[in-house]
Amino acid sequence: MAVKEELRKLDLHFILVELGEIDIMETISINQRVQLKAGLLVSGLELMDDKKAVLIEKIKNAVIEMVHHSEEGLKVNFSTYLSEKLKHDYTYLANLFSEVQGTTIAQFVISHKIERIKELMIYDELNITEIAWKMNYSSVAHLSNQFKKVTGLSPSHFKQLKDKRRSPLEEVGNTAVKVQETE
Repeated sequence: MAVKEELRKLDLHFILVELGEIDIMETISINQRVQLKAGLLVSGLELMDDKKAVLIEKIKNAVIEMVHHSEEGLKVNFSTYLSEKLKHDYTYLANLFSEVQGTTIAQFVISHKIERIKELMIYDELNITEIAWKMNYSSVAHLSNQFKKVTGLSPSHFKQLKDKRRSPLEEVGNTAVKVQETE
């Protein structure tokens, strides 16, 4: 909504406005670009010019969409899904992501899966077996081992905690945030 409003203010016509992507009908002037960038910043958004940075954001958004917002998404192979969705070879995507983010796509996916598992456990609508199935784990033991490796807690111990602390999605899998917190 904020992006569309900024485009309207500049009398720019758009074909597509999606998470992380805008397709504008006309050629944008330098002045319009500066105004758009400033307007988006006021709304807490950023205009990204670097194609690699845009691709990294698309990878992150695809993972978040698949893990947090898709019912059937977890049943497909992540590498195939990302390659098809972003129209790039997975090896290229994986190397770029690792180089820029300092973590692998696989680790980023695991971080988000664990965060989603926490959310499902907090809602308390599904038992751990149902959560394992929903999140496409081969077994409850596999889910439990991965959960403990990431959080330091077993799922049952996490469930018993009074303060069930979850992380904001933009911080999940972001090593820069973790480094910043320890300094």
